[in-house]
Amino acid sequence: MLHENIVENVKKVIKGKDKKIKIVLAAMYAGGHVLLEDVPGVGKTILARAIAISLGLDFKRIQFTPDLLPTDLTGLSIYDRKEDAFKFRPGPIFTDILLADEINRATPRTQSALLEAMAEGQVTVDGITHKLSSNFFVIATQNPIEYEGTFPLPEAQLDRFMARVSLGYPDKESEMEILTTQKIKHPIEDLRPVGTPEEFSQEKKNVRQVKISEDVKRYIVDIIEATRNHESLKYGASPRASISLMHMSMAWAYLNQRDFVLPDDVKEIVPYVLTHRIIQTTESKILRETKEEIIESILKKVPVVENENA
Repeated sequence: MLHENIVENVKKVIKGKDKKIKIVLAAMYAGGHVLLEDVPGVGKTILARAIAISLGLDFKRIQFTPDLLPTDLTGLSIYDRKEDAFKFRPGPIFTDILLADEINRATPRTQSALLEAMAEGQVTVDGITHKLSSNFFVIATQNPIEYEGTFPLPEAQLDRFMARVSLGYPDKESEMEILTTQKIKHPIEDLRPVGTPEEFSQEKKNVRQVKISEDVKRYIVDIIEATRNHESLKYGASPRASISLMHMSMAWAYLNQRDFVLPDDVKEIVPYVLTHRIIQTTESKILRETKEEIIESILKKVPVVENENA
């Protein structure tokens, strides 16, 4: 299966993070975008490049800075003196996989230009709409330990990301392997495609054919409803979160070689889909509760449904 080959290929350069690779791939298969929150140097850029190489997709990286303008992303119309007309020069957003590095360092205006493209699959410059790639996928990164000079994403914009993932530090054994494989050169230099963009497009269509029963959909809605009534949360998850959780669960089932969604698929995906979409109360923050702990308590309280396999 293509997705298995992608995971095996990416594992050559990202050590000890098999599940996180699959989570990012699930979001990609589900047609969403990913927010990677992690400290520098754990392989965020390499992960994005490795996925692009594995599928033969175009890849671009752009470093977000306070002086970055929306047109630096989308492109702009430039006057051509020879033809006496304005010509559109596409920006780096016209790619398949875009790594938006340190998105919170750009101004809200520039952030909005990217997030609009993520939601609409197109950009409008000088009143003319330009379609983006059908495989357009954004991996945006944030550094969670360095907030000076940043513009934090508001909750409404965080909600645009289907999943939030943290790669984390590798274990000692994996880090030893990293040192060994990078002694002479980086293994990504030898990485080769294992699939084509056309095959990937077909796989995304296959994901949408995965069956999900009414009971499992009700289980998703019950979890979302529980976030809205939890004593530790000021605001719960939105209906967009319900849709994201459903699509991610379908993709997760597909990546695990099933054509139907189990309640366990939903439970596995929930922390990655919901933690960036909920807002704690002041009391909860004072008590030093984590969002992960709150989500875990919700999963323990919401009864698991019996799956009908359809």
